[in-house]
Amino acid sequence: MPEIPDLEAIRGFLNQRLPGARIEEAEYRIPVVFRVTKDDFVDTLRGAEFGETQRRGKFLIFTLKSGHALVINAMLTGRFQYLRPDAKRHAKTCLALTLSSGWELRYVDQRLMGKIYLVPNDRLSEVPQFAEMGPDALGVSLAEFSERIVRFRGQIKSMLVNHKFIAGIGNAYADEILFAAKLHPYRKRTQLTDDEVERLHESIGKVFAWATPLVAEQMQEELNYEERRVFLKIHRLGGEPCPVCGTRISEITAGQRITNFCRNCQPG
Repeated sequence: MPEIPDLEAIRGFLNQRLPGARIEEAEYRIPVVFRVTKDDFVDTLRGAEFGETQRRGKFLIFTLKSGHALVINAMLTGRFQYLRPDAKRHAKTCLALTLSSGWELRYVDQRLMGKIYLVPNDRLSEVPQFAEMGPDALGVSLAEFSERIVRFRGQIKSMLVNHKFIAGIGNAYADEILFAAKLHPYRKRTQLTDDEVERLHESIGKVFAWATPLVAEQMQEELNYEERRVFLKIHRLGGEPCPVCGTRISEITAGQRITNFCRNCQPG
């Protein structure tokens, strides 16, 4: 699942290439992911010029100079591509935009779980989840984080991945953030001290600042993004030695979610 480091790296890549590019053709290829009719989609996009690509939580927002926004929630298996038109298309290419720059912007979704919206810029709040999302995890202040956290109960990891608390954190980076903060993922929120809340907030910023450039390094002239997270320190590394203390990394699967942590560095 693309999370903030992935989406920020993609956003940065596209903002060096998309602004001012005109959409020559808009292909509406696999209808199930679209939340707009084919005619409205094609008619609105054909001839439109891109503005800045933005991000909110796990959504990428492609602003258009026409006053509309193409909004994509990639969900679990959605991926973005920026390729030459003659590059082979993946069988699950849902969307392809031919650009005046001579490139194509594509959205591919192996399980067809993502959602594509097209709305006026001033109606983004009508996109499902937008109105209920908490502040973006990349920009939430300590004061707001501390004020919001007392509204939520349950285990810390479950709280971190709840977009109503803060937006943009998924399963993989929740593990990395908790490891950096030295907090057990299954501790109750009500057990956190003020110092631990501050440490958790600080770790969010540190992990994203560390990971985003590493993701961006994988993107060269083309964008054919697949998740390559070999740099992660703990997520999906169950049974391997902890990079800090050498203790074997624990792995627990519950509710279709894999959680990794170090029982020594992250005591309960």
